[in-house]
Amino acid sequence: MGRRDNETTVTEFILLGLSSNPRIKIALFGLFLIVYLITVLGNGLLVLLAMVDPRLHTPMYFFLGNLSVLDICYTTSSIPQMLTHCLSAKSTISYARCFAQMYISLFLGMTECLLLAMMSYDRWVAVCNPLRYTLIMSKKVCIAMASFSWGSSLLLVMIPSLTSQKSLCGHNILDHFACEVQVMLKLFCSYTRINQIVMFATSILTLLLPFGFILITYARIIAAVLKMHSAENRSKVFSTCSSHLMVVAIFYGTAMSMYLQPQTKASSNHDKFVAVFYGTITPMLNPLIYSLRNKDVKHAFWKLAWKKRYL
Repeated sequence: MGRRDNETTVTEFILLGLSSNPRIKIALFGLFLIVYLITVLGNGLLVLLAMVDPRLHTPMYFFLGNLSVLDICYTTSSIPQMLTHCLSAKSTISYARCFAQMYISLFLGMTECLLLAMMSYDRWVAVCNPLRYTLIMSKKVCIAMASFSWGSSLLLVMIPSLTSQKSLCGHNILDHFACEVQVMLKLFCSYTRINQIVMFATSILTLLLPFGFILITYARIIAAVLKMHSAENRSKVFSTCSSHLMVVAIFYGTAMSMYLQPQTKASSNHDKFVAVFYGTITPMLNPLIYSLRNKDVKHAFWKLAWKKRYL
């Protein structure tokens, strides 16, 4: 009865954020506003270029467009709230909004893991089976692969949301800037072991298995590249694949350091730093990495800019 009473008392959560110092909060507001604008504009531009430029109507840019849409949604689920809280004396979020934010960010994070794995498969087919590339990576196949990434992630989020125990012992203070699932687990007072097992199993399915798949595909890509006699072809392949590898290293490295570590009830600044990196910095870096290192994207941008200039 006491546990049930405690559950009903939690109607909102208090987010401690990254700092309680007013000056630091103002500085963080400016920083995250710039990060958010670059993220939305950069990813939005990539989506636009992939839609309007015929040269970018390829499987690689189809998946990149999906990734850009995902990154816009991912940052929008947390950064606007962070900006509001930086200007507020008390940072609170309702019970429903907090759990909604937790499951939405979890869903989008899982989808990104799977999409990056799909992109590595696309690169493997392009390098190792160039003559059959258009046949293997047809439009229907690409749509099916993207749909699988989004759909399976949604299913993997719905199962824990329906089966996990959410008994809160009246505690409503989150030492974080958003309702991250790992932080929320620290507030659960019952069956936390079951919740952790479910989360760990989900992490294996959406982190370790896709990451292992990416390692295998790139091992085969490297083996195929080393057999190429043309230095120009090798350079072109490495240039195309290096952008994807950089994104994979940044995203998976930070995500695995967060979700595969042993969980404790204590909070740490390390968790918040890692969450800032994969939740805000990585989505901003993705369009920069792909645009600055990709001749097709730069060509499409200048083509669009030149056309707009003379309209």
